[in-house]
Amino acid sequence: MISDLNKTIEQKMQKSVEVLKADLQKVRTGRAHTGILDHVMVEYYGSMVPVNQIANVTLIDARTIGVQPWEKPMLSKVEKAIRDSDLGLNPSNQGELIRVPMPPLTEERRRDLTKVVRHEGETAKVAVRNLRRDANQQLKDAVKDKLISEDDDRRGQDASQKLTDKYVAEIDKMLAEKEQELMQI
Repeated sequence: MISDLNKTIEQKMQKSVEVLKADLQKVRTGRAHTGILDHVMVEYYGSMVPVNQIANVTLIDARTIGVQPWEKPMLSKVEKAIRDSDLGLNPSNQGELIRVPMPPLTEERRRDLTKVVRHEGETAKVAVRNLRRDANQQLKDAVKDKLISEDDDRRGQDASQKLTDKYVAEIDKMLAEKEQELMQI
């Protein structure tokens, strides 16, 4: 039972780290990344859909994203959606292609993004700690129901603490790398 519980929480902790990794990739560093536009929604025949479902999103160069809608009438709607998003981007329409240049980050904006990154990391750490707490509660309930001994409970708690320490350290490492990347000019 304890090994199954540890496998389960390890998988969930790994998933939390993967979610953090995906969230960190969306934080803009000054370099172009197509994932930045994943959350930009465009009205498409009465429903809101992500840009990447109605257009081809590519990198033109290191600081420019190209967005080419599959339908010509969607060009202005896609351009407006990108401009109205909270990303601070200024797309330019070039006939069939929308160019989205990445403006260089100011020192103040870099510090703000560092705060956002730290917040995302803290959210991931809380998720990992909650998984540990849930696992420990399941162990306590098993002791109460006499399914495992108190020694097994202690070993299980130690194992879940080791997993928590491992994943919190991994999160800290990812945050440090992202902060360094953000502060790089």
